[in-house]
Amino acid sequence: QVQLVESGGGLVQPGGSLRLSCAASGSIFGINRMGWYRQVPGKQRELVAVISSSGTIHYSDSAKGRFTISRDNAKNTVYLQMNSLKPEDTAVYYCNLLRDLVNYWGQGTQVTVSS
Repeated sequence: QVQLVESGGGLVQPGGSLRLSCAASGSIFGINRMGWYRQVPGKQRELVAVISSSGTIHYSDSAKGRFTISRDNAKNTVYLQMNSLKPEDTAVYYCNLLRDLVNYWGQGTQVTVSS
């Protein structure tokens, strides 16, 4: 089994920054991609940013230029640095790990951008 533990969500004012972290443990041999998705009520979960074990990165259009994803393979941890946050970034952010075509999810962390 794979366990993903997220941290770093919270309330921030527009224009502010947050850093999300996700630590993976368990049967994580053969990790090929980790990343972040987000979801608001009534909408589908959407990709924010993903990074492969070789370092290839993909951002959503809304994340480009504002968010930075990184990973520490030695710690099996992925990070999402979010800058210039907007109210429309408000969502539950989920950590994702893709291994052998199977997706694993964290429990989610709430990010609220509001003045």
